[in-house]
Amino acid sequence: MEKFALLARVEAKPGKENEVLAFLKSALPLAEAEPDTVRWYALQLGPSTFGIFDTFETEEGREAHLNGPIAAALMANASALLAKDPIIEKVDLLAIK
Repeated sequence: MEKFALLARVEAKPGKENEVLAFLKSALPLAEAEPDTVRWYALQLGPSTFGIFDTFETEEGREAHLNGPIAAALMANASALLAKDPIIEKVDLLAIK
């Protein structure tokens, strides 16, 4: 059962919303290739606000994801696409249905 999660919030630069949306959608195959990532969601929270929520069974899986290709690609493109640094929070899951 998943006990660990990450919640990342990103704000697109004006005019870069579609590029951020496309970037997030393109990251799905990378998430699918991560054996320790149980669930991975790309979210749109507002016109220029996006997020990623993912779950893990172990802290090691969460750390592997934080040091994996999605995070690396996000940080490599952050200055071109994002209005500010991503907000990435570690979340402990209390209940899941």
